[in-house]
Amino acid sequence: MSVLRIGPREFTWGTRTFVMGIINVTPDSFSGDGLLGPDASLHDERAAVEQAERMAAEGSDILDIGGESSRPGHSPVGVEEEVARVIPAVRAIRAALPEMPLSIDTTKAAVASAALDAGANLINDVWGVDPEPDLLRLAAARGTPLVLMHNRAEARYADVVAEVVAELRRAVSRALEAGIESTAILVDPGIGFGKTPAHNLSLLHDLGALRVLGHPLLLGTSRKSTIGHVLDLPPDERLEGTLATTALGIAAGVDVVRVHDVGANVRVARMSDAIVRRRNEGEGR
Repeated sequence: MSVLRIGPREFTWGTRTFVMGIINVTPDSFSGDGLLGPDASLHDERAAVEQAERMAAEGSDILDIGGESSRPGHSPVGVEEEVARVIPAVRAIRAALPEMPLSIDTTKAAVASAALDAGANLINDVWGVDPEPDLLRLAAARGTPLVLMHNRAEARYADVVAEVVAELRRAVSRALEAGIESTAILVDPGIGFGKTPAHNLSLLHDLGALRVLGHPLLLGTSRKSTIGHVLDLPPDERLEGTLATTALGIAAGVDVVRVHDVGANVRVARMSDAIVRRRNEGEGR
């Protein structure tokens, strides 16, 4: 069992499943939970702090803060605008929750650098298989843990599981070459990114294959379109589908689940851990 310090806390992988709460400081999140409405001030961080405090109370182990939607067809956001969205939120959440590890969800080194200065402790890169070189250098220079997520411009695969594993392995190698410590790297199969629903279901079926990479595994399925495809439901009605993927992901060896609905997923994770990792064995009847 390896140990990774992410800001104020240590994470001992394999002991239990950790829950990452999603905070979208955007007006166009696919799940409808973006904190910026059409009339919202970019510098009004109160809603972000309230959501962060609620997620902390529900048992979140880490909070992931993003300022650019990654949904299909999203509008690109420049560095200045993304910084204006996320940095006040990161700074305010850090002040309100000094013991909570914070992640910055970005592909831009300049945004990540500003977020680290404001109190973030982890970089979550949704283009981890094709990273900005400056972002890798930044993570190495600052000693910052990094999530490398799989993504593709086109959803074309001969063998989606094998190709995702191979491309993540290459991404890990590039990160190591840049000077990032092996123990500071997490990997994410990128459910919903550059993949059809059939690809996503295949990855979820064979999720355990990613353990060959030898790094902690993060899974982000919360409210994703594949759940909507299977159940024919809109994003705000996909909780049960998300919980099913959380439980099955834990059975496959997932270390972190990235979710919108923290409380429900924490309960599922604790129950799943009791079965899969034998936590709380012998307590109660």
